Amino acid sequence: MTDNGNMNRKTYNASCHCHAVEFTVKLSDEFNTIRRCTCSYCSMRGAVAVSAQLTDITITKGENQLSEYQFNSGTAKHFFCGTCGIYTHHQRRSNPKQYGVNVACIEGVSPFDFEEVVVYDGVNHPSDQQSGPRTAGFLRFSKK
Repeated sequence: MTDNGNMNRKTYNASCHCHAVEFTVKLSDEFNTIRRCTCSYCSMRGAVAVSAQLTDITITKGENQLSEYQFNSGTAKHFFCGTCGIYTHHQRRSNPKQYGVNVACIEGVSPFDFEEVVVYDGVNHPSDQQSGPRTAGFLRFSKK
């Protein structure tokens, strides 16, 4: 146990494609929170994200290389490398106390490591609907 009562969690190393941005992350529930979203931005971005608390990401290199993008309600903050353009993480609109972290940025992890990824309905966002997250479907990957 750590001082705050949480179980010890593994620290992962992560970076953008060009390594101008590097960071460490402790995931909220390992890879059990993987997801995609159907909102306009996430649909175009296409990344698989996993959850981390705001305090569990540490930018170790290139914080000044991060660019931020906000749209619509302005609640979510999407971060990407200003050099290679890779999305690294975002502060969630559905839970502003969490980051969604691009699993492809985590060392040794690929979005294709997961047989099934839940896709949440971001078009009808829970914050707009006064409801919990709704599942829009699932992405499935099977190896030959």
